[in-house]
Formats: sequence, structure tokens, C-alpha cells
Amino acid sequence: MKQCWFILGLLGITSLVSFFISPGCANIVPPQGGPRDTIPPVLLKVTPGDSSTRFSSKKIDFYFDEYIDVQDPQTQLLVSPLPTINPTVDSRLRDLTVRLKDSLLANTTYTIDFGNSIKDFTEGNIAKGIRYVFSTGNYIDSLEINGKVILAETGKTDSTLIAMLHTDAEDSAVFKKKPTYIARLDKEGRFSFKNLPAQTFYLYALKDESGMRRYNDKKQFFAFASDPVRSVQQKDSIILYAYVADPGTSGSLTIAAPETAAKKVDTDKRLKYQTSIQNNQQDILLPFQFQFENRIKRLDSTGIRLCRDSTYTPVDSFQLSMDTSGRQLTLITSWDEGQSYHLILSKGAVEDSLGKQWIKTDTLSFTTKRKSDYGKVKIRLRGLDMSQQPVLQFVQADRVIKSVRLTGPLYEETLFYPGEYQLRILLDKNENGRWDTGSFFGNRKQPERVNPLEKRVTVKPNWLNEYELETGNR
Repeated sequence: MKQCWFILGLLGITSLVSFFISPGCANIVPPQGGPRDTIPPVLLKVTPGDSSTRFSSKKIDFYFDEYIDVQDPQTQLLVSPLPTINPTVDSRLRDLTVRLKDSLLANTTYTIDFGNSIKDFTEGNIAKGIRYVFSTGNYIDSLEINGKVILAETGKTDSTLIAMLHTDAEDSAVFKKKPTYIARLDKEGRFSFKNLPAQTFYLYALKDESGMRRYNDKKQFFAFASDPVRSVQQKDSIILYAYVADPGTSGSLTIAAPETAAKKVDTDKRLKYQTSIQNNQQDILLPFQFQFENRIKRLDSTGIRLCRDSTYTPVDSFQLSMDTSGRQLTLITSWDEGQSYHLILSKGAVEDSLGKQWIKTDTLSFTTKRKSDYGKVKIRLRGLDMSQQPVLQFVQADRVIKSVRLTGPLYEETLFYPGEYQLRILLDKNENGRWDTGSFFGNRKQPERVNPLEKRVTVKPNWLNEYELETGNR
């Protein structure tokens, strides 16, 4: 009898276990883990040791406290002085090995900076600031050069640039030779060269997208120190102003389609264009503009007429001008506020380089804004240095909307277009009212500087918008 009850009980337990592990009845939930790992790998040991002198090894071994992942070492790894042949980097589990492929200079201090290449294997936490120093001589050099790179046209910084030290005084060295030392920029645009010998250097900064470490394209950001720099123990900061010498369009090559490829024939003979009208309204502070798709080869100005109000009263006092590209036509007149206008475009008055034209007479109707649509601006600028020929720039989306030459610390405007603006102060050396780029080869001319103001201003319509701002001239 007891044996029967034992068998029945065993069958019951088996059924109960089967119920809980059946995939149709319940999910097995693994136990909850601990907090997410946020600690980067820690370097435990290096062989040969850091700051070694009389260094002659070809191999350096690094040992970490956890499994590591090394990413993009060819880009991230910086060796100074710059070798002719880059070292190789191998990693396995917790260990990393750097093999030097180039001959080492005698009595020279070297640094190896890993950048952001070393991460832990599981969470990708970056081991920042790992830097190895050794000397082939009897001591470690300890001098420094520190500074900052600012984009001259905007006053902003760009951490993707690099700073470079050359030992060759010739201007041509920046495009013929690689530099001797390289330093990265941080997010504030600062750089630091450490463990330098007592020597005279020539300091530059560069946007190095090609990885060539050379200034070989006028569309690159480039900066240079006007005078030679000598490494010193003090941490004097040197400011470089980066510019693009030729901000025009890129001269990249395009591949023509094969001759056998079918060509799409454009049978539309209508002239394509856009206008400056927004929401069917014309800004009374700005001219009316046409933007054509193709270059205009013929313009009959008598075929463009401007009329006013419902009576179509002709407006005689307006001017038409075409820009040098032949694609932008500007109509300038003195607009009346809150008025309706009609722009009559006569058939055939304009023809572009493809023979497209206005195929019929058309009329563009619009109204002008009222003065109440604008705000009044009053800005007082503290600390303004008038000897620098300052120009006040109003900026939206990194585009200069309005530039005003300042005659004193107070700027006032009765009608100003509403919106939020960043303000900049252009130090206009040649007093032409616009920013001018630099030029290195030949005349070594620094770019004009622009200082951004920290506080933005918001212009509200039909309102007196008053601000008092610190210029913070550098």
C-alpha cells in the first residue's frame, strides 16, 4: 500500500514539473543581473615600463584588468615624433602589443597616444588618456606647447582638426613633408604637445580628412602661427585661427555616362524659376528676386512690369539687375507697406541657355508686409573696441542674415525682421563689411576674426526689443 502511494506521489511531482517547464504554459525568466558596467579597462602593467630611458625594444606589451577591444588603431594611434612606418597593434583577450616597425632616433623622447581606440569588450567603455612615453636617450624631455584652434569665420571650434609641429622653416614643408609632432584637439579646440625637446617649431592646424598630414587643398581648414614657436616650460596658450582659403565648390571629378546610354530628352520649353516671395508676402526691407534654373542668355527688361493695388497702377521707379552667375535677377524698389502688387511677365522677355522662356504672359500677385510685422531693435554692446572696425552680424542656421557696420556701442533699427538670432562681431581689418579669408603661401596673411556673443537675441514683431550684451573681445 505504501509503495502504491509513493508511485502516485512521484507521478504527481513529475506532472507538476512538466507543467512549469512546458513552453506552452510559461516562459523561463533568467535571473536579473547587476548594474551595467560603466568602468573602462584599467591598465595594470606595461613592459618595458612607462617613461623608460635608453629604450631599444621593438615591442611594447600592455596588460589590462579585463578583456579589451581595439578599434581603428591606424587612425587613433598617434606616435610622436611621427614615424615613417606606422607601428602595428595586436590585441588578445586582456593584452595589447605594439610593434615598432621604424628605426628610432637617438636621444629622442617618443610618445604613443591611443586616443579612443581601446574599449572594454562587453560594454564598449573607452579607456581614455592612455599614453606611453619612452626615450632612446638618458632622460625624458618635459617641455610643452599648448594652444587652441578657433574657426576664424564663425568663432566656433572643431575637434576634428589636428595641430602639427614642423621643424622645417620653409612654407612648402606643410604640403611636401609630414610634421614631426601631431596633437589632437579636444571639444573646446585645445591642443597640447608634451614631452618636447628645447627646440624651435613651426605650428599649424589642419583638417586632415585624407590622413596625409599635409596641406594640399585650398578647401581644407588650415591655420598657422605667424611666428616660430619655441617649446617652453610655461603653459602659454597660442591661439590659431583656421580658415578655408577657397570656399568654392569642390573640384571633384565626375564620370561621364557611356555613349550608348539613353539620354532623357527635355521637351518642356517653359522657363523654370523660383522667387523670394514667402507665404505670398514680400519683405519690405528686401528686394524681389528671381532664381533661375539655368543661366539667362537674353533679358528684355521692358517685358517686366510692376503694378500696384487693384487698379494696376504702374510702378515706374524700380531697377532690374542680373548677378554674375546669370541665374539671379533682382528687382529693387521702395515698397509700400500692406500694399498689393502685380508683377507682369511678358511672353519671351527672358530666355535661358537651353532656349527655355516664358511661353505666355503671366502675372505674379502678392502683398507686402506691414510695419507692425517687424520689431524695433536696440542693442547696447559693452566692451566694444572701435579701433577693430567692428561689424555686427546677425546669424541664423550658420548663415549671416544681416551685417551692420558699427559706429558706436549702441545699435538701433526701427524695422527688423522677427526671429531668433545669434550675434557675432566681425573685426573688419580692411573695412569692406564682410569676412575675408587668410592666405598662407607668399604673403602669410591671417584671416579676419569673428567673435560670437554668448547670448542670443529674439526679435518680436511690433515690439521694442532691447538688449545689453558683453562683446568679450579676445
